Amino acid sequence: MTWSLALEPLLPDWLLIAAAILSLILVLPGLVRRMRGAWLRAVAVVILFLALLNPVALREERESLPTVVALVDDQSASQTLDNRQKTTEAVKAELQARLADFHNVEVRTIEAGKSGGGTPVDGTMLFGPLQTSLVDVPPERLGAVIVLTDGQVHDVPKSVDALGFHAPVHVLLSGRQNEFDRRIIVDSAPRFGIVGEDQTIKYRVVDDGSKQDNGPIRVTVTRDGNPLSSEVVRAGEPEELTVAITHGGPNILEFEAEPLAGELTPINNRAVASIEGIRENLRVLLVSGEPNAGERTWRNLLKSDAAVDLVHFTILRPPEKQDGTPINQLSLIAFPTRELFSEKIDQFDLIIFDRYQHRGVLPILYFDNIARYVRDGGAVLIGAGPDYASDGSLYDTPLSPVLPVAPTGSITEKPFRAQVTDVGKKHPVTRGLDGSQSDPPRWGRWFRVIDVGKPDGEVVMNGPDDKALLVLNRVGDGRVALLLSDQAWLWARGYEGGGPHVDLLRRLAHWLMKEPDLEEEALRARASAGQLTVERQTMADKTTPVTVTSPSGKTETITLKAAEPGLWRATVAASEIGLYRVEEDDKRAFAHVGAANPREFIDARSTDAVLRPLAEATGGRIARMTDSSGSLVVPRIVPIRSGGTVSGSDWIGVRMTEASVLKGIIRIPIFGGYAGPAAFLALLVLLLLPGLTWFREGR
Repeated sequence: MTWSLALEPLLPDWLLIAAAILSLILVLPGLVRRMRGAWLRAVAVVILFLALLNPVALREERESLPTVVALVDDQSASQTLDNRQKTTEAVKAELQARLADFHNVEVRTIEAGKSGGGTPVDGTMLFGPLQTSLVDVPPERLGAVIVLTDGQVHDVPKSVDALGFHAPVHVLLSGRQNEFDRRIIVDSAPRFGIVGEDQTIKYRVVDDGSKQDNGPIRVTVTRDGNPLSSEVVRAGEPEELTVAITHGGPNILEFEAEPLAGELTPINNRAVASIEGIRENLRVLLVSGEPNAGERTWRNLLKSDAAVDLVHFTILRPPEKQDGTPINQLSLIAFPTRELFSEKIDQFDLIIFDRYQHRGVLPILYFDNIARYVRDGGAVLIGAGPDYASDGSLYDTPLSPVLPVAPTGSITEKPFRAQVTDVGKKHPVTRGLDGSQSDPPRWGRWFRVIDVGKPDGEVVMNGPDDKALLVLNRVGDGRVALLLSDQAWLWARGYEGGGPHVDLLRRLAHWLMKEPDLEEEALRARASAGQLTVERQTMADKTTPVTVTSPSGKTETITLKAAEPGLWRATVAASEIGLYRVEEDDKRAFAHVGAANPREFIDARSTDAVLRPLAEATGGRIARMTDSSGSLVVPRIVPIRSGGTVSGSDWIGVRMTEASVLKGIIRIPIFGGYAGPAAFLALLVLLLLPGLTWFREGR
């Protein structure tokens, strides 16, 4: 309860001023001449004038506000190491119990450092959440800030003024003193690389806090989950690794240093470099036999792809049609068979035979070269017509061992709609083709299919009477596809509404050239908007659970659900910054969330160097939660009413606030309007003084 005095004049200001001037004119001469009763008149005038000013006594009813103590709990990923989180929880519970014994103290526990709303945060952010949580607390009500952390904080204000309050900041550190840790750093790695060319990655192994030479360190390097090399390095020395980019899409290189005995954590002993493989240009050799309506379809499709360098030859003059015309008079160049099929065959990513019939143009030896080219990783696509079922079929050449099916010699010619098989519904080449969802499919008919025996490989499309139409097969390191009809051009011409010829033929060509997105067996992971999506492409009827390892080392087993035929998917929260590893048997996939070099594990050692300047500048205390034996050490809490010292060797202080909130005001007029003793006394004075003046004048 507090008292104060206020004036509430009964007359306007100008009238009060006029009354004051008139009173001075009437009273001042008497005082100057020292007339009898002049002082009584002056006192009476003053009292009357005060009555006109109407003084009011105000009594405030106030309620004291509690002192706020902010308890900041660091829940970042590095707190999960070495029992730090368990220690922090025990200290937090003890502090909360002790603060609860204080009268008029409000404890605000702020869980900071973790991801908010599923969005991963790069580094440990404590002071941002602290300021957000205290936005409704006036600075004078904040008694202390107690921070429970390992000391690796990345948003420490540069000065005390930037805090926005003047309370002491006490820091209690988890973890052990003199920790040491090994980590591997990728200093530079190219983001892109041309397939078939070498790229150089620079890296280092660093032993933080270790004061001794730990000798040679073995670093294991894997590419796409498969062992690549084993390097022997020394701590702190820069190293280089030259690798070949073997395929398009992400080439994932993982470096893993052997653990250091007694180190803090092996989590940051791994580092990953992802190099996007880019084909300089896909080189395709298209060899057309006799001219046919489908030849233009293949040419237009391949020429429309900017990533394809097309070499196209059409054989117009088979040997039996020689007419003796001199070479220098021919308008077409000679077919460079030796150069293409012997010297430069390995430079092609795909060879397409379109209605090609063996008529002696290519020597038999060259078909041996093509078969070797396939086994060594090349690709062959055969667009078959009647040529495949007749004499001179490619199956009658040394190419036959790599072909997936033998012709029977007969041809089925009747209208049919191509059907995607059950296997084809799972295969990335034919899955989800526009129009395949209905029965019969919503695309135009074809009229011819080449009859073949039992095929090797996978039949992804059928013709009439369940005859094989499109067969895919792997041979050695290469791939072969056989399209057993020459009428895909009907879809291109829009016959009966046409069909998805562009999607089908382009997917087919890119599958043969080993496009990663079209692999039949693949494990993929991608991160977006705080979510990790895992996909498993498989031709099997079911898939096994996958293991997801987060950047902090926590593992989680998740079960994938069927999303489409042959495609299984699951989505989990990705709340940590860094590299996620997904594993299923011998398959691995990686997804990186946030910054390339996350600050959280750049240095995970517990330290007082980061927060000590701030704690000392605010008068706070910085100490460890445990002693050398590992026992908890919780400081005493002392309320501070006044004075400058707010911490000691074994205690931390809370500066108690004197803030209060106004609940109400009682107004007491002194000269009237209140039937109390003071009002009657004022009235008595107002009547008595003029009476004394009259009495004095009457004598």
